[in-house]
Amino acid sequence: MTTATPTAPPAAPRTPASAPRRRPAGDIDGFRGLAALSTVAFHVWQQYTAYDARGSHPPVANPALDAVLSLEVIDLFFVLSAFLLTHSYARAALDGGSTRPARVFLFRRAIRILPLYLLAVLVVWATRNPTLPGDWRDLLEHLTFTHVFDQDRIFYTLGPTWSLSLEVLFYLVLVGLGPLAVRACRRLCRRSARIAVCAGGCLALYAAPLVWITVAHYALGIPHTDWVAYFGPQARFGGFAAGMGLAVLLAALGDRARLTPPTALLLTGLALAGLFCLSLQSDAEGFTFTYYHPIAAALWALLLFGTLHIRRSTFWNRFLTVRWLTPVGLISYSLFIWHEPVMLLLHNAGLLPTGPSGFPWALLIVFLAALPAAAASYWLIEYPASLLGRLKDGHGRPRDFYPEPALR
Repeated sequence: MTTATPTAPPAAPRTPASAPRRRPAGDIDGFRGLAALSTVAFHVWQQYTAYDARGSHPPVANPALDAVLSLEVIDLFFVLSAFLLTHSYARAALDGGSTRPARVFLFRRAIRILPLYLLAVLVVWATRNPTLPGDWRDLLEHLTFTHVFDQDRIFYTLGPTWSLSLEVLFYLVLVGLGPLAVRACRRLCRRSARIAVCAGGCLALYAAPLVWITVAHYALGIPHTDWVAYFGPQARFGGFAAGMGLAVLLAALGDRARLTPPTALLLTGLALAGLFCLSLQSDAEGFTFTYYHPIAAALWALLLFGTLHIRRSTFWNRFLTVRWLTPVGLISYSLFIWHEPVMLLLHNAGLLPTGPSGFPWALLIVFLAALPAAAASYWLIEYPASLLGRLKDGHGRPRDFYPEPALR
């Protein structure tokens, strides 16, 4: 007795209520731009926050404005990255089809992040270690993306790039689990069973950091200043899991159940309000601080769902695609890499005002310096490096630029 191999179901016919498929690339660039700008503001806010025995003293006295400026968006980067990279695996697992070989995936990821990252690490490390051997361990850890596991050096050289350590680790996890999920789902005849398997895997990956954070904080009493405990993959992979879950959800829905503008705006408003309240109520001893990042990841995923799975564009989508924002999204990676060195260079040169009252001017100065630097970095480093992707074809084989003419 043989079992028929499951095949992908036929595409659902378009109904009159269905709108043409939207291309979300502009929305994604808008999110990247907002996240990059918010990251710059957050680190300038950190630079001007004073700490003493009584706690922290932010430079802004207004709690609402302070909550906006102190909103951490690194979870948005995690959710967005996981969503974009997992979507092809999710579609292949649920509806059949193929995915890129792991070597092609890793090659494209490498040319996306490594040229700029390696150059920035070497330049910044060299300027801060003018005599050899310098802090060679810091350099080695940054070059191998292992600084996230070093309590003392996690924020050295390029402070925000601890998150790239987790990003690279996620790539390795995805190329391992993605094909396994596709093969496992091909054995299942029912699409609902395939959805359940993929969703269950995402839920398990999201729950694991929740369990670790609970044990670390409440059972082991590990303080929040133990960076390895709370910044490592065991605590922060929930952001990637939320993005993977969103990819599975959108692949499962396809063009079905797209949100009407009022419903989409309601979900968008709820997600933004939740993120604001989370930042407003977050303190070092409270529940919202302890579970800030898993909650934030879920809210970012909800915001992306309400933005992307829609019938017609809303004013929120139109805002994300305004002319000044999408170019910032284009250079967001360079802005993420260079804004902290630029800020510290200006600070050490005495070009930033001192004291809490100087924060607004410092924010403006850093933006005016970091944005042109990021634009130059994109066109001189990122864009030329992206052309390396043409060296290989879709199967990972070297591309033949000079094929022999066919013999007649």
